[in-house]
Amino acid sequence: MIDRRRFLTAFGGLAVTSTSLLAIAPALARPAMRVHRDPSCGCCEAWVAHVRRAGFDARIEVTADIDAVKRRLGVPDALASCHTAEIDGYLVEGHVPAETIEKLLAERPAIRGLAVPGMPIGSPGMETPGMAPEPFRVVAFASNGGMAVFADFPRGWMR
Repeated sequence: MIDRRRFLTAFGGLAVTSTSLLAIAPALARPAMRVHRDPSCGCCEAWVAHVRRAGFDARIEVTADIDAVKRRLGVPDALASCHTAEIDGYLVEGHVPAETIEKLLAERPAIRGLAVPGMPIGSPGMETPGMAPEPFRVVAFASNGGMAVFADFPRGWMR
Protein backbone atom coordinates (compact mmCIF):
# COMPACT_ATOMS: atom_id res chain seq x y z
CA MET A 1 0.00 0.00 0.00
CA ILE A 2 1.47 3.37 -1.01
CA ASP A 3 0.90 6.30 1.30
CA ARG A 4 0.06 9.87 0.27
CA ARG A 5 3.57 11.25 0.90
CA ARG A 6 5.23 8.60 -1.30
CA PHE A 7 2.62 9.12 -4.00
CA LEU A 8 3.19 12.90 -4.08
CA THR A 9 6.96 12.44 -4.02
CA ALA A 10 6.76 10.00 -6.90
CA PHE A 11 4.86 12.53 -8.99
CA GLY A 12 7.09 15.51 -8.22
CA GLY A 13 4.74 17.01 -5.67
CA LEU A 14 1.92 17.36 -8.18
CA ALA A 15 -1.27 17.41 -6.19
CA VAL A 16 -4.51 17.20 -8.08
CA THR A 17 -7.70 17.45 -6.10
CA SER A 18 -11.25 16.98 -7.24
CA THR A 19 -11.78 20.72 -6.69
CA SER A 20 -8.87 21.68 -8.97
CA LEU A 21 -10.09 19.27 -11.64
CA LEU A 22 -13.56 20.81 -11.52
CA ALA A 23 -12.04 24.27 -11.88
CA ILE A 24 -10.16 23.41 -15.08
CA ALA A 25 -12.60 20.95 -16.65
CA PRO A 26 -14.88 23.56 -18.30
CA ALA A 27 -11.91 25.30 -19.94
CA LEU A 28 -10.59 21.99 -21.26
CA ALA A 29 -13.93 21.08 -22.83
CA ARG A 30 -14.49 24.44 -24.58
CA PRO A 31 -13.17 25.45 -27.96
CA ALA A 32 -10.83 28.45 -28.18
CA MET A 33 -12.36 31.85 -28.83
CA ARG A 34 -10.74 34.36 -31.21
CA VAL A 35 -11.68 37.95 -30.34
CA HIS A 36 -11.18 40.75 -32.87
CA ARG A 37 -11.04 44.21 -31.35
CA ASP A 38 -10.00 47.77 -32.12
CA PRO A 39 -6.74 48.88 -30.43
CA SER A 40 -8.48 51.76 -28.62
CA CYS A 41 -11.33 49.73 -27.10
CA GLY A 42 -11.25 49.34 -23.32
CA CYS A 43 -14.57 47.60 -22.80
CA CYS A 44 -13.44 44.79 -25.10
CA GLU A 45 -10.73 43.91 -22.58
CA ALA A 46 -13.36 43.88 -19.81
CA TRP A 47 -15.61 41.56 -21.83
CA VAL A 48 -12.69 39.22 -22.55
CA ALA A 49 -11.93 39.14 -18.81
CA HIS A 50 -15.60 38.17 -18.24
CA VAL A 51 -15.50 35.21 -20.66
CA ARG A 52 -12.12 34.11 -19.34
CA ARG A 53 -13.49 34.06 -15.78
CA ALA A 54 -16.20 31.74 -17.12
CA GLY A 55 -13.50 29.38 -18.40
CA PHE A 56 -13.23 30.34 -22.06
CA ASP A 57 -9.79 30.47 -23.70
CA ALA A 58 -10.22 33.88 -25.36
CA ARG A 59 -7.37 35.02 -27.58
CA ILE A 60 -7.32 38.66 -28.61
CA GLU A 61 -6.43 39.88 -32.09
CA VAL A 62 -6.09 43.64 -32.32
CA THR A 63 -7.01 45.09 -35.70
CA ALA A 64 -7.03 48.67 -36.92
CA ASP A 65 -9.94 47.96 -39.29
CA ILE A 66 -12.55 46.13 -37.21
CA ASP A 67 -15.28 47.05 -39.71
CA ALA A 68 -13.48 45.08 -42.43
CA VAL A 69 -13.38 42.06 -40.10
CA LYS A 70 -17.13 42.37 -39.43
CA ARG A 71 -17.89 42.61 -43.17
CA ARG A 72 -15.66 39.60 -43.96
CA LEU A 73 -17.34 37.50 -41.26
CA GLY A 74 -20.88 38.60 -42.13
CA VAL A 75 -21.94 40.55 -39.03
CA PRO A 76 -25.14 42.46 -39.91
CA ASP A 77 -24.68 46.24 -39.68
CA ALA A 78 -27.77 46.54 -37.47
CA LEU A 79 -26.18 44.24 -34.86
CA ALA A 80 -22.66 45.66 -34.86
CA SER A 81 -20.91 46.40 -31.61
CA CYS A 82 -17.31 47.04 -30.61
CA HIS A 83 -15.76 43.56 -30.88
CA THR A 84 -16.38 40.31 -32.72
CA ALA A 85 -15.47 36.84 -31.53
CA GLU A 86 -15.30 33.54 -33.38
CA ILE A 87 -15.90 30.30 -31.52
CA ASP A 88 -16.51 26.82 -32.92
CA GLY A 89 -18.07 28.05 -36.18
CA TYR A 90 -20.18 30.77 -34.55
CA LEU A 91 -19.80 34.54 -34.26
CA VAL A 92 -20.31 36.41 -31.01
CA GLU A 93 -20.80 40.14 -31.54
CA GLY A 94 -20.55 42.57 -28.66
CA HIS A 95 -21.23 42.09 -24.97
CA VAL A 96 -22.89 38.66 -24.99
CA PRO A 97 -22.88 37.06 -21.50
CA ALA A 98 -20.73 33.94 -21.12
CA GLU A 99 -23.75 31.93 -19.94
CA THR A 100 -25.47 32.68 -23.26
CA ILE A 101 -22.40 31.54 -25.21
CA GLU A 102 -22.47 28.32 -23.16
CA LYS A 103 -26.13 27.86 -24.15
CA LEU A 104 -25.24 28.46 -27.81
CA LEU A 105 -22.50 25.82 -27.74
CA ALA A 106 -24.70 23.32 -25.89
CA GLU A 107 -27.74 23.73 -28.16
CA ARG A 108 -25.85 24.24 -31.47
CA PRO A 109 -28.69 26.01 -33.34
CA ALA A 110 -28.46 26.50 -37.11
CA ILE A 111 -27.49 30.19 -36.92
CA ARG A 112 -24.43 32.28 -37.83
CA GLY A 113 -24.06 33.83 -34.40
CA LEU A 114 -25.24 35.92 -31.47
CA ALA A 115 -25.11 39.66 -30.94
CA VAL A 116 -25.77 42.30 -28.32
CA PRO A 117 -26.13 45.42 -30.47
CA GLY A 118 -24.61 48.62 -29.18
CA MET A 119 -23.00 48.75 -25.77
CA PRO A 120 -25.74 48.52 -23.12
CA ILE A 121 -24.74 49.68 -19.64
CA GLY A 122 -24.63 46.70 -17.31
CA SER A 123 -23.90 44.09 -19.98
CA PRO A 124 -20.68 42.07 -19.42
CA GLY A 125 -17.75 44.40 -19.88
CA MET A 126 -19.97 47.47 -19.60
CA GLU A 127 -20.53 47.36 -15.86
CA THR A 128 -20.52 50.99 -14.75
CA PRO A 129 -20.56 51.70 -11.00
CA GLY A 130 -23.34 54.05 -10.01
CA MET A 131 -25.31 53.55 -13.23
CA ALA A 132 -28.41 51.41 -13.44
CA PRO A 133 -28.06 48.43 -15.80
CA GLU A 134 -30.03 48.71 -19.02
CA PRO A 135 -32.22 45.90 -20.32
CA PHE A 136 -30.84 44.21 -23.42
CA ARG A 137 -31.43 41.31 -25.75
CA VAL A 138 -29.11 38.78 -27.27
CA VAL A 139 -30.10 38.41 -30.90
CA ALA A 140 -29.47 35.28 -32.96
CA PHE A 141 -28.70 35.99 -36.60
CA ALA A 142 -28.53 33.72 -39.62
CA SER A 143 -26.45 33.98 -42.78
CA ASN A 144 -29.63 34.67 -44.77
CA GLY A 145 -30.37 37.83 -42.74
CA GLY A 146 -32.93 36.28 -40.38
CA MET A 147 -32.88 37.44 -36.75
CA ALA A 148 -34.62 36.33 -33.55
CA VAL A 149 -34.28 36.94 -29.82
CA PHE A 150 -32.07 34.25 -28.29
CA ALA A 151 -31.99 35.55 -24.70
CA ASP A 152 -33.60 38.46 -22.92
CA PHE A 153 -32.09 40.40 -20.01
CA PRO A 154 -34.96 42.70 -18.94
CA ARG A 155 -33.13 43.95 -15.84
CA GLY A 156 -29.69 44.00 -17.39
CA TRP A 157 -26.94 41.62 -16.47
CA MET A 158 -25.26 42.33 -13.18
CA ARG A 159 -23.57 39.52 -11.31
